[in-house]
Amino acid sequence: MTLQGVCSFAQGEWVSPGEHTRRIADAVTGQDFAEAGGASLDFAEMRRWARQNGGNALRTMTFHDRARMLKALALYLGERKQALYDLSYRTGATLADSKIDIDGGIGTMLVIASKGRREMPDSQVYLDGDVEQLSRGGTFLGQHICTPLRGVAVHINAFNFPVWGMLEKLAPTLLAGMPAIVKPATDSCYVTEACVRMMLDSGLLPEGALQLVTGGLGDLLDRLDCQDVVSFTGSAETAFKLRSNPHLLRESVRFVAEQDSLNASVLGPDAVPGTPEFDLFVKEAHREMTAKAGQKCTAIRRIIAPDAHVPALIAALSQKLTDTRIGAPDLETTRMGALISNKQRADVLAKLELLGPETERVCGDPQNFDVDGADASEGAFLPPVLLYCANPDAAQRVHDTEAFGPVSTVMGYQDLEHAMALVNRGGGSLVASVVTGDGDVARQVALSAGAFHGRLYFNNATSMKESTGHGSPLPHMVHGGPGRAGGGEELGGVRGVMHYMQRTAIQGSPDILTAIGGTWFPGARETERDTHPFTRRYGDLQIGDTLQTASREITLEDVEHFAKFTGDTFYAHMDEEAAKRNPFFPGRVAHGYLLLSFAAGLFVQPDEGPVLANTGLENLRFMKPVRPGAHLKVRLTVKKKTPRTDSYGEVRWDVQLRDQDDDVVGEYDLLTMVAF
Repeated sequence: MTLQGVCSFAQGEWVSPGEHTRRIADAVTGQDFAEAGGASLDFAEMRRWARQNGGNALRTMTFHDRARMLKALALYLGERKQALYDLSYRTGATLADSKIDIDGGIGTMLVIASKGRREMPDSQVYLDGDVEQLSRGGTFLGQHICTPLRGVAVHINAFNFPVWGMLEKLAPTLLAGMPAIVKPATDSCYVTEACVRMMLDSGLLPEGALQLVTGGLGDLLDRLDCQDVVSFTGSAETAFKLRSNPHLLRESVRFVAEQDSLNASVLGPDAVPGTPEFDLFVKEAHREMTAKAGQKCTAIRRIIAPDAHVPALIAALSQKLTDTRIGAPDLETTRMGALISNKQRADVLAKLELLGPETERVCGDPQNFDVDGADASEGAFLPPVLLYCANPDAAQRVHDTEAFGPVSTVMGYQDLEHAMALVNRGGGSLVASVVTGDGDVARQVALSAGAFHGRLYFNNATSMKESTGHGSPLPHMVHGGPGRAGGGEELGGVRGVMHYMQRTAIQGSPDILTAIGGTWFPGARETERDTHPFTRRYGDLQIGDTLQTASREITLEDVEHFAKFTGDTFYAHMDEEAAKRNPFFPGRVAHGYLLLSFAAGLFVQPDEGPVLANTGLENLRFMKPVRPGAHLKVRLTVKKKTPRTDSYGEVRWDVQLRDQDDDVVGEYDLLTMVAF
């Protein structure tokens, strides 16, 4: 039988496997069908290629350019995902499992692309936080910025998510402006290779932005320095070996780890049998035990319920697990497929042996179960196995041994404090979930367990129709956890991009900070032109363009008319003596919203023109009360520009309201959409 060669991609060329390869078996039949590794790769040249070609090309692009590239890549993959589904059956994954991996990865890339367009600037410098005034007069300022690292990101991924595991790392890496070398787990690397081929065939990636290693990494890690990043997903043991590499430690190479985890799910004290919450809890536990045959880093390994409800829980969950059809993953009737390999199956069985002395098996017999459409003795099949631990306080293995398959352990708790003590004995986890409708319970969980978890997932009858599930990391939220979970963090929107960038504190004059960050700061140079800024198109507006308006007197009649017209008759606007008793006002004062309205009247250009819409204002502050008789004027300055579509962009204006003494009485950011 001819084996399929799973290739690497290095320095712009596909490289076939070499002589010393590792064979890959079909998870369903147990038969070898592919081989990978053994190729002679020059890792020094791969790193140089990534840095000089991919890195340089990506850094010439803006964040928005990269975000558009990611969106186009995701859409391209979405049109070709059926081929990935077909390959994924060989990993033992059902179609539903494959959608978690493939559709989930594509969806993650789309979210990161959207975040890049909406939350990052159309430039090459990201401003992190607000400006800091470092001097009394405002001529010396500070600002934190983030810029791309100048090295390569080495992504070492696990076998269970050959597509999502790659794309969830690759999207923030490319958005940051950094090239990647991807190293998938060998058991499922053929799916990753197919996805990489698609992305390269799209022509959307700059040369050198993406390389693939389907064998070992050789001496690559020994060649990295402070500009490189290693991002790892896998076992705690392997993570420890990698992060202990003396060269990585000596060179202070960033190391991000997402490791195995003894995740827990807690049935809240209010979620008694017969309630929607109890049924929801059973449904979530069942799904996490059977999806991907339990091979998820976020799967529920410990099921923790009130002592009184443990029998009912075991009965309900055991029934659902017993009814789960196990079989060939391409059958429509199959609800749980195979593990990735017979080696993994053997590992799960060995872990069951370790858990045995502390537990009782209450559902699932690894030696006696039915498989539809496949030979259970040849493929990597196991039934869902539910264990019960009667004394979780005295137990150790149930809190430190993960059977990475369809295995979970039920244990009881006396009260919520006891439940949280059991949850935290996992030593740091990616996620813990709590099914409860009680806000006080949720708050106590957050305070007690937050420090041990990267994510806390609460669900109940209110949110269950729209919730995404205990085991679903979302690109908007951070994924990672302390302690045993690796101490790393991925995703989280723009937070995930920051792992591939350097945060730098810059200090200087307002003009210097404006030039670096592409955002106008108070005190920086202003330019007044002959034409009103609202008559100029997006491309004609420049950072620092300023309009100084005429002034308008605020009369007592204005204040009273505004109060009666709007219904805002707050005493500070209507009663002189009451206003004087207020420590903030010298007497009757103008409404803040009256000032905003008059300000708009002073700077708005009424004729039809390139300004399409006012979409909001932000950071509004009133600094000085305005008495009737005061004169109001406005300074309007182009602060920042961000393209939004092919026909218009967002212009952020710095707006200052000043009185006759030139004191600032109010300020805010005005957002307008302006035509190109």
